Amino acid sequence: MKNLFKKIIIFILTTEAKLVLWKYKPKIVAITGSVGKTSTKDAVYAVISKISYARKSEKSFNSEIGVPLTILGCRNGWSNPFIWFENIFLGLWLFIWPHKYPNWLILEVGIDKPGDMQATASWLKTHAVIITAIGEVPVHVEFFDSVKNLVEEKSQLIKTLNKDGFLILNADDKLVLELKTKSKNRTITYGFNPEADVICSCNNISYGKLNEPDGINFKVDVDGKSLPVNLEKVFGKNHLYAALSALAFAFSFKLNMLNAIDALRNYDIPPGRMKLLKGINKTLIIDDTYNSSPAACEAALKILGEIKSQLNATVPTKPEARKIAVLGDMLELGKHTKEAHKNIGFIAKENSDIIITVGPRAQSIKEGAIEAGIDLKNIFEFSNSIEAKEFLKKFIKKNDLILIKGSQGMRMERIVGELILDQENKKKLIVRQEIEWLAKE
Repeated sequence: MKNLFKKIIIFILTTEAKLVLWKYKPKIVAITGSVGKTSTKDAVYAVISKISYARKSEKSFNSEIGVPLTILGCRNGWSNPFIWFENIFLGLWLFIWPHKYPNWLILEVGIDKPGDMQATASWLKTHAVIITAIGEVPVHVEFFDSVKNLVEEKSQLIKTLNKDGFLILNADDKLVLELKTKSKNRTITYGFNPEADVICSCNNISYGKLNEPDGINFKVDVDGKSLPVNLEKVFGKNHLYAALSALAFAFSFKLNMLNAIDALRNYDIPPGRMKLLKGINKTLIIDDTYNSSPAACEAALKILGEIKSQLNATVPTKPEARKIAVLGDMLELGKHTKEAHKNIGFIAKENSDIIITVGPRAQSIKEGAIEAGIDLKNIFEFSNSIEAKEFLKKFIKKNDLILIKGSQGMRMERIVGELILDQENKKKLIVRQEIEWLAKE
């Protein structure tokens, strides 16, 4: 009965979304990939919203129900039928009665299983499609026969482009770059690849007045110019790539590049995505708890290692800071699960001083770290995030830098919530603080 209700709701809201798009005719940017969709969506929105009325997918509304909800401007009804009926009424009212509607929609489009992308691509018409990154072991791969099949499913979004639309691709991801052959549209590429149209020529972690890491800066080479870009209070290549994709979008549509760069300096980045937070006991936390995948976890760990080397070189008189990697299970990896976790163990050993694993799959992280030569006294394991947070509360000490990451289902944000200094603003600073999420076990 519940599944039937869900199907009916999806059908009605999708039909209303089609009617609304037909009536208001907004320009649409659709974003997909296995890594970095949400960060890219937020970066593109930051650029567009400075020049036009725009709307982006809330949180990660990227499913067959999330996309229509964004188009209609409605909220997630979760298990409340009254909210869903309200959404249906609001969608119908939006179509019948004239409203002020966004000129641009920035839609995050994800997949969980075969057929998901085709279901959305069959009715969506876009002006730009951005494909971020796939990676060697992408999330959701367990539901597909191979990585190739997953890439093929995601590539269905390219068919939504109108004849004047732009295909924007990550030039550093081989699987993504190969998708150039699937479109006759003009393709704009971005990345570190010197053959890309928008190139990151160098990047560094920046440090503030207290010699603490406070963001990243880099140079972007585009159209014969080299322009400096600074992103505040965030780390990691996911944000760097998100900024590059937004600048590639700006370049495609001939927007002012300096204005686009300025829009990215300190835009509203959602919690749980490589954000720097002050912790208790004068510690620093890198909160990357929104989700996890092998590629994203590897990138986060390498940032942890990079901060370590740069911090010691920049502030030689400061007491040695311990780098603690708190790593939860990476879900939905299917047959790749054990190998992917074990590989993360090798990478974690090279980029952190202490490793704390959370969950049964993360035991393979421990195995990998042990094979890599970690001292057993520097690795701890827990079955869930509640156990881990109680341990960390007593374990951390002054100057520790703590990376916390894991898949959504591991609820690693509970650990961040226990360790952050600013408890009054916890709901704003941490991901998944809605009542519906907090009620889950």
